Amino acid sequence: MRLEKFKRPIDRLLAGFTVAVMAMLVVCVVWQVFSRYVLSQPSTMTDEIARFSMIWVGLLGAAYATGKRRHLSIDLFVSNLKGAPKLINQLFVDFCVLLFAGSTMVWGGLTLVTKVYSTGQVSPAMQLPMAYVYMVLPLSGLIISYYCVLYILETLLDSLAPSPDLAPSEENI
Repeated sequence: MRLEKFKRPIDRLLAGFTVAVMAMLVVCVVWQVFSRYVLSQPSTMTDEIARFSMIWVGLLGAAYATGKRRHLSIDLFVSNLKGAPKLINQLFVDFCVLLFAGSTMVWGGLTLVTKVYSTGQVSPAMQLPMAYVYMVLPLSGLIISYYCVLYILETLLDSLAPSPDLAPSEENI
């Protein structure tokens, strides 16, 4: 990929952060089970932390999967095509994902965060503003949009580059 230098830092940051949140999720669940069954006094905060961590891991994991082109719908749709149909379908899929991420996740997510923040809604156990929890929606939408723009640019650059099939061979000269 020609644009790998723009993608790699985001990949590393996203992977590291997602692994850290997943580790926090595992620690919270283990502590919750231990405190409930061994200490007979369940922790109230770890339940919320685990729930919110799961939301963050799911959405950031989806962004990471999109960046690695490991998302099923992206791979399934274009994997068996070649040439111009493959380029057109890649552009179509990337544009559809960009449209969804931009409209639903970024715009809709920011609308949700703004409304929740203005109401002052907080989580029951930790009293954490719920806007912070929901902030992952526009954040992951921005990351997915960034990856889609990179992939669209890459596909356009590939379509402008001369194809090895069309290059003159010694037999044709």
